[in-house]
Amino acid sequence: MSLDTWLIFVALSILPAFSPGPGLLLTMSNSLRFGSRITLWSALGNTIGIAILGMAVTFGLGAIMLASGLAFTILKIVGGLYLIWLGIKTWRDRSNLVESNDGDQIPNSSKLFLTGVGIALTNPKAMAVLVAIIPPFLTGPSQLLVEGSILSCTYAATCLVSHIAVALLSGRFRLFITSPRRVKILRRSIGATFMGFGIAMAAATR
Repeated sequence: MSLDTWLIFVALSILPAFSPGPGLLLTMSNSLRFGSRITLWSALGNTIGIAILGMAVTFGLGAIMLASGLAFTILKIVGGLYLIWLGIKTWRDRSNLVESNDGDQIPNSSKLFLTGVGIALTNPKAMAVLVAIIPPFLTGPSQLLVEGSILSCTYAATCLVSHIAVALLSGRFRLFITSPRRVKILRRSIGATFMGFGIAMAAATR
C-alpha cells in the first residue's frame, strides 16, 4: 500500500470517526460521570474493538452479513439489545456527576475497557463505516492480512483520537453541572439515545 493511498484512507476516516455514535456517546457519558482519566480505558477498549471489527470485515464479515439473513438478524438483535440495556442502565442510574473519592462508585479500568470493546463490536455505525471504506482499499488475497491490519488499525487510531478529545472536553464540562435536575435530564438524554441506537439497529434491514 502506497503512502498516497494510505493518506486517502486517513482522510476518509476522519469524518466518520468524529461523528456521533454509540462509542463516542459512551465516552462522553463515562467522562461526565467518572472523569476524563479513567474514561480513557473505555476509549482504549473501543479502539481495540474497532480494530478487531475491521479485521473481521477484511476477512469477510461484511460479505457474510450481506449474504446470510440469519447471521445479520442475530448480529442486529444482539447488538440492539446490548445498546438498549446500556440505555436503560444509564437512564436508571441515580449517581451524580461529581467525582467521588469512594472507589466503589467508580468502576475499575477493566470493566470500562470491556464495555468499550463490547460497544465497538456491536456498533452498527462502525460496522457500516468499515464495510464501506475498507474493501475498496484491499488489493488482493496475497496482501489481505497486511493491508487489513494497516487499515483497521488506522481507523481505530483515528477513533481513539476522537474519543480522547470527547473525554477531555466532557471532563471539563462536568465541572459546570451542579444542578440535580440538569444531571437527571442529561443522564436520561444519554440513556434515551443509547436506546434509540439499539432500536434502530434491531430494526435495521440489509
